[in-house]
Amino acid sequence: MTKTQILAHWQARRNELGRLGALVNAASLYDEVLADFESFTEYDRLLTLTEAATHSGYSADHLGRQIREKKIPNSGRPKAPRIRLSDLPIKPGHLPPAEDACDLTPTSKRQVVRSIVGREKEATR
Repeated sequence: MTKTQILAHWQARRNELGRLGALVNAASLYDEVLADFESFTEYDRLLTLTEAATHSGYSADHLGRQIREKKIPNSGRPKAPRIRLSDLPIKPGHLPPAEDACDLTPTSKRQVVRSIVGREKEATR
C-alpha cells in the first residue's frame, strides 16, 4: 500500500467508527495500524540490482541501464545503485517471488531413478 492509500483507509475507518459511535478494542485497532505501517515500510525498501531483478523480471543490466538513463531513480550511491521497491518496474506477466517459498530445484528422471536405486542397494546391505 502507498502512503496515500493507508491514510485514506484509516481516515475512512475513523469516520465510520465516529459515525457509529463505536467503542473498539484498542489493541486490535493498533495491530491493524501497525500491519499497514509494516506493509508501507516494506514498499519503501531499497533493493540491490540483483534483488530488483528477481522482483521485477527484468535483468540487473537492464535495470542498471534504466538508472543510468534516469528512467528509474537511483536511491543508492553512484557506484552502488539501489532501487526503491515502490519505483521498481514489473515486467508484464512476471510474478515476484514469494518470500516464504522454498527453493526447489527441478529434478531429472535420471536423478529420481538413481535415488530410488541407491535406497534399494542400501536396504539390501
